Amino acid sequence: MAMTLSEFTCSIDPGSLPRILQIQSGIYVQGSVYEMYGRECCLANGDLIKVIEIRITRFIAEGSNGIKVDLPLDYPGLFRIVSDKQPYRSVREIADSLRISPDRLGQPVFRMASDPKQQQQQQHSDGAVREGVSFRITGRGTDEEGHECVDCEELAQTEPRHCFSLRLSEQGEFYECDDSQFYTLKELAEWKMSNGRTRTVTKAKSTHLKDDVLPDPLEEYKGELTLTPVHEIQAIMKFRKDIVLIPPNLDVEVLDVTEQHDFRFFMQPLSLKDVFLKPVDTFPVVAEVIERPLHVPEELSFLWHSKHIVIHRAVEARRVLVSETCRGEQRRFLVPASYKGRFKRRPREFPTAYDLQMAQSSTEELHVVATRTFESHYSQGPTAAAAVQVGDQFLIRKRATSSSSSEGSENGVDKMADALACMKIEGKKQEATHIPMYLEGNFIEVVHDKRQYTVAEICRCFPLPFNVKVSVRDLSVREDILAGASGLLVEEEIADPYLQVSTLDTPHLCWQVPVNRINSMTVQLQQKWQGLETDGAQLAGQALVEEIGEDCYYTLRRYAVGNLQPPPRPPKKFKQPTTNSLRVKPPRPNKPSRATSPKSPHCSSSKPELLMANDSFSKQKRNTIAVSSERRPSMPLSTLPRTEKVTMATKMDIPQEAVVDAVDDDDPHDYEYIDEEELDFIRRKFHEDAVLRNTVKGKPNTF
Repeated sequence: MAMTLSEFTCSIDPGSLPRILQIQSGIYVQGSVYEMYGRECCLANGDLIKVIEIRITRFIAEGSNGIKVDLPLDYPGLFRIVSDKQPYRSVREIADSLRISPDRLGQPVFRMASDPKQQQQQQHSDGAVREGVSFRITGRGTDEEGHECVDCEELAQTEPRHCFSLRLSEQGEFYECDDSQFYTLKELAEWKMSNGRTRTVTKAKSTHLKDDVLPDPLEEYKGELTLTPVHEIQAIMKFRKDIVLIPPNLDVEVLDVTEQHDFRFFMQPLSLKDVFLKPVDTFPVVAEVIERPLHVPEELSFLWHSKHIVIHRAVEARRVLVSETCRGEQRRFLVPASYKGRFKRRPREFPTAYDLQMAQSSTEELHVVATRTFESHYSQGPTAAAAVQVGDQFLIRKRATSSSSSEGSENGVDKMADALACMKIEGKKQEATHIPMYLEGNFIEVVHDKRQYTVAEICRCFPLPFNVKVSVRDLSVREDILAGASGLLVEEEIADPYLQVSTLDTPHLCWQVPVNRINSMTVQLQQKWQGLETDGAQLAGQALVEEIGEDCYYTLRRYAVGNLQPPPRPPKKFKQPTTNSLRVKPPRPNKPSRATSPKSPHCSSSKPELLMANDSFSKQKRNTIAVSSERRPSMPLSTLPRTEKVTMATKMDIPQEAVVDAVDDDDPHDYEYIDEEELDFIRRKFHEDAVLRNTVKGKPNTF
């Protein structure tokens, strides 16, 4: 029989999930998907959905005074349950409506009705439900005859307490007992809500803080509240990867067709990344290959041919990032720790002395040779260093346990030294010296070690990056792709997600399948693997050397932790003193005394024009007397224009505060000063020339 989606939600037993429903009347909600909060709002007639979970998302609280508010599950408050006045008619109704578990919150307490006729019917082989005595339901099970029943315990004061069982078929009136405990809304939604019923509670305590942004909607309310749960349906639809969220208030009619369809009809394709994110208890699991990968190595070809695979577990495996050292196009590899090949050391190159310091090891000394000449202009100070010539050999000591390469600290902050302390090798002698950190000497390592190392020993004993070459290839694989490289640079260790996968025929032979590099493969999880249990050592799986592209390489390097300090900044370049800075300036002549300076014969103190403004006269006098030697005019001073009425005034005609020195002794400019006698001669010459220009023919000009 068809029913509404809301009726199905209220009547379904959560223990009977999953259920398959068929849509009888579809619905399409017009509008934005965001208005539905990402929930499914379009269901067509005939669609099949598999309901996997029904959960409470919030409560609608109604008070006796007409108040009606929405309360989320994280509402800050505690509530006390009011016992339900409506009885349960059978034990099965109790078991199907409430969640029963060994947890203390999942053990409801009931009492029987006081009708004697009904009491006589509540007899059982294990005992009887006595009148007026409350009992707690502690769990579900089956009796000796195979009937479903619930385990009960009387809450009497006598010891020992009477324990008995009630079959689910038992009829009667069972009333809920009073509960004095406090519960949050989340606990009520998980343990105390009965299917198809509301719950009446009273607010016991509010934990709402005064400084919260949103006010408490129940701050002023006193009394009982009726909580109506608002559910949300989680379902799976055919060929849908994600779980669909359906609100139960959609006007949709559904029909339960669980018995007519197989659950395998609902395929939920998952990528390897989705499988890796599954909980730990999901594994081991049998998966069906829906979409096969495009390109896989030969060792993983079973992913293409097999229809079903076994995924044993998800792991974060360690890999070593290795690059080929060549001048052309470089190849990149991910090498597992199980690689059985052997490596020999190759000389490393260090562009600067700073790289030498970063390559210092606590296990061995570092012997290098300079391949570039460096001339140092500094012979004193903290950056003092001798010149480095091509072929000079240096020996860098082992790294000390305490930081001895730093000059000290200021205010608790370490300060890196400007020079690297080392030993310069001259024949059989060694001389202590310092190499500046910024020195570009292009050093090359001198290798004295002839041992062969595994990749795990290299990562454990030497600072990375490290130069090696394959000396013994891995004989366990058909083709060792590392053996053909002329040189390899071991860069760093990384952690990468992998799945331990095998076939159904050979579950003991599993391989580590990379999750991030096989993107086109999708599978469908079916059921738990029931094969033989294996320990962790056998589940380690076989790993292969992967060759990765440039995009994958830089993606892995992007998440590398950069804990190295940048190289020190080189000092400013040494500057030789220039010729101009060594030029000695000529001595400045003495400033003539004001008292001994001769007065101009043309100056007269009786003329009113001599009373000029103090600032204007000071500027005119300063500009007239001081002539810069750098911008000296090419024309003689005798040719400068001069008006008749402008005359020079003596210092006696000017107020004392208006007298301004022509030149300040502290003036940094290089001025040349003119003697007063020469100035008087210039004035007389200028006056005579003016008289000749203003003389009328036959008549002398008079003043």
